[in-house]
Amino acid sequence: MCEVAMEERDSEITDIERRSSVEESRLVVVAANRRRVRPPLSVVLATGLYCAEFITASLLCVRYHKFNDVIWLGFTIAFMLLPAVLIQFTLTFIHRDLGRDRPLVLFLHLLMLGPVIRCFEALWVYFKAGKKEEPYVTLSRKISLKKGQQIPMELEIGQTERTLATHRNAFKRTAVIQAFLGSTPQLTLQLYATIQEKANTEGRLPLMIITLISIVYGALVCNVLAIQIKYDDYKVRLRPAAYLCMIAWRGLEIATRITALVLFSTALTYWVVLVGGVNLLLFFFIPWVKFWVKGGSLDADVEKNFSKLGTAVVLSLFTLLYACINVFCWSAVQLDLAHRELIERKQSWSGLATYYSARFVENFLLITLWYFYKSDFYVYVCAPLLVVQLLVCYSLAVLFMLLFYQFCHPCRRLFTYNVHDCLRCVCCRREGRAAGSGRVDLPPSYSTAATMVLTSEEPVHLLDPQNSHPASSQPAEQETDC
Repeated sequence: MCEVAMEERDSEITDIERRSSVEESRLVVVAANRRRVRPPLSVVLATGLYCAEFITASLLCVRYHKFNDVIWLGFTIAFMLLPAVLIQFTLTFIHRDLGRDRPLVLFLHLLMLGPVIRCFEALWVYFKAGKKEEPYVTLSRKISLKKGQQIPMELEIGQTERTLATHRNAFKRTAVIQAFLGSTPQLTLQLYATIQEKANTEGRLPLMIITLISIVYGALVCNVLAIQIKYDDYKVRLRPAAYLCMIAWRGLEIATRITALVLFSTALTYWVVLVGGVNLLLFFFIPWVKFWVKGGSLDADVEKNFSKLGTAVVLSLFTLLYACINVFCWSAVQLDLAHRELIERKQSWSGLATYYSARFVENFLLITLWYFYKSDFYVYVCAPLLVVQLLVCYSLAVLFMLLFYQFCHPCRRLFTYNVHDCLRCVCCRREGRAAGSGRVDLPPSYSTAATMVLTSEEPVHLLDPQNSHPASSQPAEQETDC
């Protein structure tokens, strides 16, 4: 009897184990780290843009020195060296080289060649990957969105993949610094100099093309990072159509904005300083005002490894970068200095709508003032047609943005409301107003659809900053192919 009872008990335990294993297999898919490590294409691209812009700017400086153009020479050197120095500090800080015995790397950083040696290090790690089996160092839990279903996954992260992820994340930060602290003012300067010298593009055209590509790439990085921060629990994969849509959106937005500022500066040179200064100060102080309103403290809410002065300096530089981005295009993220991550996880649709509405009005005013105060240089230019083209290009940028959120966003299935919901709600409201005294009753789904652009409403489980699993904050899963 005892043997029979023990056999029955063993069979019950076996059935329970089988049932639990089946349930776990339905909930979690374990992806072993046997796949090929992805090449560090973003590292190579960022390094290529850095070197190309530095070289072309140096050649242009030689030309300015030859013709004794002291003013253009000074500004070109300043916009070339400022981002380069900040990039060296960023790479050194992220890789923590000051506490390691690496004199050659530090010497190359002094020569402004830090990105080059980092790129070679990333390529060396990539080509050595797969030659020997290595155990995973951590697990990262993500949710994959496939065909409308949410499939939990556990990804094994190896040492090689983690090292490459560190390089990718570092170069994403340097790409943003290069784009908005160097390439943007450099492109504005060279375009202004070209107009002032009667459309003489000799030596400037290659630099302007490279800087425009660098700015668009930096804006793409901001978009991807914003998506990853907000949907930290999800495995984010962008399709080629999404990248093409973002390139069209960002390219038109940035080109139109810079052109409007340069045209305005050629007509009202000193007033453009006021316009740029007001924009910069406004976006610089908005995060700090929110920080003070929330009652934040530098001692309690920020990194403990820094002193109070060091924390204030780092946050000021971070806020300055945020302000420079917003002067020329939408930053895609909102700062929250009271939070440890410094980034708001909620998507502010009202802020997005307000930004683009105000920016459209500002561009229209700048172009209009240029039209009435333009110089004789534009006699052979069809000014009304140019004004219309700039406004149409900015409208197309907004259109591509709406198309991205409607059709190409990798997590669009998680939206409470999308673009078409808002447009249908607006149309229904217009029909209700046209009906006069007759009241139009809207369905519940329509009556709140406008929250897509009026509020920051999102699923509750995505808005909780404590919701993300600790393992999901590993560097290997916060990087993308961009």
